[in-house]
Formats: sequence, C-alpha cells, structure tokens
Amino acid sequence: MVSIYELIEKARKTGKVEKGTNEVTKAVERGTAKLVAYGADVDPKEITQHIPILCKEKNIPCVEVDKKEKLGVAVGLNVGCASVVVIDAGDASSDLEGFISTLGKETKKEE
Repeated sequence: MVSIYELIEKARKTGKVEKGTNEVTKAVERGTAKLVAYGADVDPKEITQHIPILCKEKNIPCVEVDKKEKLGVAVGLNVGCASVVVIDAGDASSDLEGFISTLGKETKKEE
C-alpha cells in the first residue's frame, strides 16, 4: 500500500490537489473532496480543528498526518502545509480507493 504522502504527490502530478485550510474547507463543503489530510503539528490547533468534523458530516475520508512539513513536500511546497485535499486523484485513483478502504469509517493517524 502506498503512503498518504505518495498518494498526494501522485494525485498532484496527474490530477487535482488543493492546499491550505481555506481551500480544503471549500472543497469539503462543495462535496468535491475525495480525501483530506491535515497535520497533527499545526499550531494553533484551531486552524484545522473543524476539518475532521466537516469531513464526518459530509462522509469524506479524513486523515491526520504527523508533520505538516511532509504534507507541504507532497504538494510541491518548500514549507509546511496545514491541510490538503485530493479533488481528482488522476493516475492515483486505484491507490486512493485502496487507501480509503483501509481507513474504514474513522479518522486515522498516518505515521
């Protein structure tokens, strides 16, 4: 199974990925999000605190990752990124389906 970071990077190159809490929130509210990831080390926590709640309401898979810096690298930034949303997985579609099937219905922490 691919890691969340590999999945996001592949989706960024061949599909559509948005970065940042505002973009993630908009995609979730519009129902275009396929997968959401946010950093556990975001400070203050209030920046991303609403994301898992919104995702649960909209039935969108949501993953908490250990480092926002790793998320930043996965989306092609040289700095950390608080949250990321996969809108179109592109060539990572089968990887995305496999990853989501391992998540179940709960939010999971990816190390």
